Amino acid sequence: MRPFITITFSLLAGTASAGGAISTPAAYPVAAHVETAPYDWSGRYAGIAGGYGWMDGYFEPPAGYPPTEDPLNGTVLGAFAGVSAQFDNNLVLGIDGDVEYNIQDVTVTAQFGTFTGGADWQGSARLRLGYAFDRLLIYTTAGWAATHLEAEYIGVSTTTASFHGYTLGAGMDHAVTDRIFGRIDYRYNDFGTGELDFGAASIGADLTQHTVRFGLGVKF
Repeated sequence: MRPFITITFSLLAGTASAGGAISTPAAYPVAAHVETAPYDWSGRYAGIAGGYGWMDGYFEPPAGYPPTEDPLNGTVLGAFAGVSAQFDNNLVLGIDGDVEYNIQDVTVTAQFGTFTGGADWQGSARLRLGYAFDRLLIYTTAGWAATHLEAEYIGVSTTTASFHGYTLGAGMDHAVTDRIFGRIDYRYNDFGTGELDFGAASIGADLTQHTVRFGLGVKF
């Protein structure tokens, strides 16, 4: 009887051992987690931009005539370029510049005559300070701005004049790919004061402008 019991326990133990070996799941390798590096805004870039500008013109005619205030609004189209450096704390410092063509044609009628023309081009050179949220860059900007006016005193003469002042604003860039980014930008421009000299009459001018632009750039 004892040999039978011994053989029975041996068979049960072997069966349990075999069953345990069969039920143990196979081990599979776990894929390593790879972290992608945050986007770096450092480098040079260039692009195109377009938008709209609301320019207020304050004109001071010769003595004896009242001043006038007239809008010189229109579309702005141009190009921009710059260079940026991103630091370990995600601050981004850079230099940015643009040149734009104004699409506008304004006619002003005063007591002593009729004038036509407007700002035909403008540009700026600015510093940019921003903060990077990976592929999103939010920035402020300020610097020098200029515009060029071309005007005709109908029936008398034509003249041109350049105005220089300052610009300040804010915007954001978003990297769509590692090289392509989109831009939206608002700026206030104060082009200062100047004079339109028609020979027979001189008119002082003071120009300010609000602009909104959308752009597309390439990072090198």
